[in-house]
Amino acid sequence: MHIEKIAIFAKMHDPRCQGIARDMIKWLEARDREPLVESHLAEMIGHPYVMSDEEIRDKADLVVVLGGDGTLISVARLFGGYDVPILGVNLGSLGFLTEITIDELYPRLELCLQSPPRVSVRMMLMVRLIREGKESEVYHVLNDVVINKGALARIVDLETRINKQFLTTYKADGLIVATPTGSTGYSMSAGGPIIQPQMNCIVITPICPHTLTNRPILVNDESIISVTITSSFDEKVYLTLDGQVGIELQEGDSVEVRKALHKTSLVMSRSRDYFELLRTKLKWGER
Repeated sequence: MHIEKIAIFAKMHDPRCQGIARDMIKWLEARDREPLVESHLAEMIGHPYVMSDEEIRDKADLVVVLGGDGTLISVARLFGGYDVPILGVNLGSLGFLTEITIDELYPRLELCLQSPPRVSVRMMLMVRLIREGKESEVYHVLNDVVINKGALARIVDLETRINKQFLTTYKADGLIVATPTGSTGYSMSAGGPIIQPQMNCIVITPICPHTLTNRPILVNDESIISVTITSSFDEKVYLTLDGQVGIELQEGDSVEVRKALHKTSLVMSRSRDYFELLRTKLKWGER
């Protein structure tokens, strides 16, 4: 794989991104590579070639994301179905997904231009919203799918099935269905396990379940998980995708989750492994 066209996306509200993006464009052009700059970023830095996301998606050989994990997750959804490696550059402390630091950016980018980058392939989830017996929406996520109640709503009843077999009706504040990549996000905060990113499984984690014996459960990645809203409620209940897209649900709606056909490839740091990342991010061993 020869990398000629490099897409650049950035966290819009971080002023550091503009200067880094300008420097990166000059660096790439000096090496006869073509930078493809996301439209909003291009306008902010005065880049002459403004391209749509669709144009960038069709042309890019590599994607560089400047920002944090949230920025990378949104870009991963955009490039879902396109076999394009994503290099995430964290502008602050290390992220679980954006594990390349600013100091590592150009050495790592140089290696990517010389030979195919070492990547970590991550599974994604396909989410179908079924309303009145018909498919209403289809989404793809990298991290997690969350069904949760509004701030003042009573406990929600969530009838859950695995491959059409009844699991249980969770009486809880909500339910999280996460990939191994997403296991270190909301699922972990709700008491779910940390899962190595390359494992072939999906984790279901209840949020504050009324029955204390309701615990997180792992199912294999070929499972089809169906969650139906069965309780009446006055307040709103939402479906949230990767913590970034929200849809209001109705009583009787079903959310079907399964492994997506396509995956996300993340360019990995050569200087650290996943367990070092866990120790650093979660501050294990510190008093």
